Amino acid sequence: MFPLPPEDRTLSPYTGWTRAHWAAVADGLLAAVEPYRSADGAVITLPGRESWSRCDGLEGYARTFLLAAFRVAGGGPEELLAPYARGLESGPGVWQPIEDRTQPMVEAASIALSLWLTRERLWDRLSPATRDRVAAYLAGALRHEPVDNNWWLFPAMVGGFLSAVGLHAEEAAAAVERGLARIEPWYAGDGWYADGDNRSFDHYNGWAMHLYPALLAHLSGQGSPGPRLRRFLESYALTFDQDGRMLYQGRSLTYRFASATSLFAGALLDATPLSPGQTRRIASGVLRRFLDEGALSPEGLLTLGWHGPHEPSLQSYSGSASPYWASKAFLGLLLPAGHPVWTAPEEPGPTGLAALPGPGLVVQHTGDVARLLNHGSQHHPGDPLYDRYAYSTRTAPTTGVPDNHFGVVGPDGTVAGRGTITPRGAGSAGDLAWAASAGAGVESLSVVRGAVEVRVHRVAPGSAVRQSGWALVTAAAPADRAYPTDLADLADPVGGPGARVRDGDGLVSELVAVRGYSRAHVADDPEGSAFGAPAAVPVLEGVAADGWAVSAAVLSSAPAGAASAAGDDITPSVPTAAVTADEITLTWPDGTRHTFQVRAPAA
Repeated sequence: MFPLPPEDRTLSPYTGWTRAHWAAVADGLLAAVEPYRSADGAVITLPGRESWSRCDGLEGYARTFLLAAFRVAGGGPEELLAPYARGLESGPGVWQPIEDRTQPMVEAASIALSLWLTRERLWDRLSPATRDRVAAYLAGALRHEPVDNNWWLFPAMVGGFLSAVGLHAEEAAAAVERGLARIEPWYAGDGWYADGDNRSFDHYNGWAMHLYPALLAHLSGQGSPGPRLRRFLESYALTFDQDGRMLYQGRSLTYRFASATSLFAGALLDATPLSPGQTRRIASGVLRRFLDEGALSPEGLLTLGWHGPHEPSLQSYSGSASPYWASKAFLGLLLPAGHPVWTAPEEPGPTGLAALPGPGLVVQHTGDVARLLNHGSQHHPGDPLYDRYAYSTRTAPTTGVPDNHFGVVGPDGTVAGRGTITPRGAGSAGDLAWAASAGAGVESLSVVRGAVEVRVHRVAPGSAVRQSGWALVTAAAPADRAYPTDLADLADPVGGPGARVRDGDGLVSELVAVRGYSRAHVADDPEGSAFGAPAAVPVLEGVAADGWAVSAAVLSSAPAGAASAAGDDITPSVPTAAVTADEITLTWPDGTRHTFQVRAPAA
């Protein structure tokens, strides 16, 4: 870890961190990459794996340049820009050319934004010849086709900068207009954008789809993204738990604390539902959590992975410099030291529920856990980062024994995948929220009330079915875990023991049969998840005689002093379920009833 200022528990009672800590981390990250810079300053080639694009040195330059730009634009020392200024002299002749759907287009946006943020301190001091060469290189982003997703915003950012400095003006203005227009059909409502035509709802909302329009508005006055950003943050803020953990869902998770970027963007544009103290508490919590959990190498470099190195958290485009997209989080330094985000006392982040019909999601923050119920986000069928029915801040997908999955079991024992997700809506009523979807031969409904999540599925009558719960990393011996009995032996399986596991921090995952299941066990996954290995997954199995399979899942911290023996009841009471034709009525222990329609799956 880098040298940090003393904690301030008066101003920041939850994290101890202030603006000075953010500045110190930025300085430490920048200093750590300098030994890997080329002699001409134009590339920074970090140790580690090479990405598919093979332009990792350009990524190292561009992404850390953005970090330096935020630091300097926020009042940091101008000398941080010196090695990047040197790199601009030779960079256009060294960097890979910008072509259709190639990685240099992404990095061009970071270079352009960095120059825009520091224009008076860097761009305006370059020689005219150097400015022309750099502008000519960046203009390649205006003339080539981006990938049909958030990439449309990269030429837009380049265009915004070139318009501001009066170069390639016509092409530049067209790129801004084209990029903002292209993402418009992907706005699904509730503040959320799909990342392209494939209904990918993930962290790209915060660190791309909202970020770039916000920066364009801030730097040029173009557009009015504030209302949508505010709406987005109403639900997005619920995806962080009280201990600074972010939601593990979607691709590019090695960008880590870039997840805090949109929180600061909302403050920058005065377009946030959060108080200044909440904004800083969540953002500082995320940054500190990752650094405390080992995101840095001994040399102070951001590693490829999650807490530490973790290959399954990566994609083919992930290379040694990829994690430095986390630099975006330092946008917060654009807020001056006297801004309320930095001067107000920290406050706890919001808790509660939000149902999002547009993307087909439910998000919930109970304090110890934040979770997402997924009935609308999918990158491509079969991707565990998108296909699960639920994700949280304290768990990650397992692949040996798929967590949070439901499927029909074939004659050979194979469990069917979820298939293409078709949203069926989402809504709320008081302290309850729900979302529904259709998959391959399955109609599904998730209902959450408090700590209890009811999982309802309809399949062809007589189908063998399998439901899994939340996977926890546990090194406990089998005798210390709650293994249930065969539920077929129980007179009333509703509220039965199901299957339960506990991790070393007291977090409990329990899966309880309500209807259509007769057996329960805990399955071991030796490969574990991004949180460690091995992992244990509660599982229910049975035959859905009438086509209905209903269970209750709980992910919650155990009460203080709770034991782990199978007979200890630490699971909140679950509802009973009554079905008639295409309806299911849940009756909760307090007498509250809720009725939902769940159609039979298509034959």
